[in-house]
Amino acid sequence: MTITLFIDADACPVKDETYKVAARYGVKTFVVSNSFIQIPQSPLIERRIVEAGPDVADDWIAEQAVAGDVVITNDIPLAARVLAKDAHAIAPNGRAFTPDSIGAALASRALMEHIRSTGDITGGPPPFSAANRSQFLQTLDQVIMREKRRMR
Repeated sequence: MTITLFIDADACPVKDETYKVAARYGVKTFVVSNSFIQIPQSPLIERRIVEAGPDVADDWIAEQAVAGDVVITNDIPLAARVLAKDAHAIAPNGRAFTPDSIGAALASRALMEHIRSTGDITGGPPPFSAANRSQFLQTLDQVIMREKRRMR
């Protein structure tokens, strides 16, 4: 059994960081998007271009991910789907989605969607920072190390 990384790549700010961590651990990585994205030349990194449309990339990732895999995504419903398969989900800001936290994240997302649908301006997420990048690297490293130990 091996770990596979999946990057929900459209608008993902930590692709380069993910490639470096994947190379360090020798982990196969799929870069999934609905348009061409440049990737490094590596036998460990594979580009997967899916059809355009809502949730097509998410559906492909959710279908492929198995227990122990790691998905990099900001998409909370996708995170819930992969957690249900005992895979890991990490947001680019370094927040690890967990079975204990995903319910609250889904509820918060639904609430914000409702508020936006009423015309209120919510301001959006804070800008991506160097601290977010650092937290992401730390979280990804911890998850992969923990999963590799578990697989022994």
